[in-house]
Order: sequence, then C-alpha cells, then structure tokens
Amino acid sequence: QVQLVESGGGLVQAGGSLRLSCAASGRTFSSYILGWFRQAPGKEREFVAAITWRGGSTYYADSAKGRFTISRDNAKNTVYLQMISLKPEDTAVYYCAAAQAPVVTRWSTYEYWGQGTQVTVSS
Repeated sequence: QVQLVESGGGLVQAGGSLRLSCAASGRTFSSYILGWFRQAPGKEREFVAAITWRGGSTYYADSAKGRFTISRDNAKNTVYLQMISLKPEDTAVYYCAAAQAPVVTRWSTYEYWGQGTQVTVSS
C-alpha cells in the first residue's frame, strides 16, 4: 500500500524558509513522478513543483521558480521542497502526490496523496 507522509510545515515570518519532506513507501517509485501541490482556504488546489524519480527532471510553477527547490533522496525514498523567501500568499496546506504518468501540473491526474502539511507565512 502506497503511503506518502509529509512533514516540515509550520509558522514562519515573511522572508523565512522551510523545508518540506515527503516520505514515500509501499512500492518502487523509480517510474513515478512526485509532485507538490498546495491549497489555500477557498482556493483551488494548485501545482507547485514536481520531480521525476528516475532522472530527477524538475518542473516548477511560475510562483515557485527562483524560490522553491524540489529534490529527492533515492536512498531515503524521500522528496523535499526547500522554500525560501516565503510570502504570506504561500500560506496553504501543502500536499505530496505521486503518479506514473500524470499531466504534471494537473492534480486530478495524480494517483496517490499524502495527508498534507500546513504552511503559514505571517507578514
């Protein structure tokens, strides 16, 4: 059974940094894409970043480029999202998701989801 467990969220001031982790288990993820999405209250779930497990190719939303970095540790089966220069508009629940052949930026095409971790950025 696939499990994705996020951690690392919290409260941070604007301009601060956080690193989110997503520990994946339950299968071999070598053919998967792992993505980060976020959802703020009253808003649609939106794509943040994604990485291919095998080759490490990365994809970013425009809002994340230059501030967020997605990476993976194959030995630990963990994907990270390093976030710097955080803004109040980054406040959301951040979700990790996995799929074999998703439309990378479309959340509905991902098969597996974590429970989410709250990120709150104060101004």
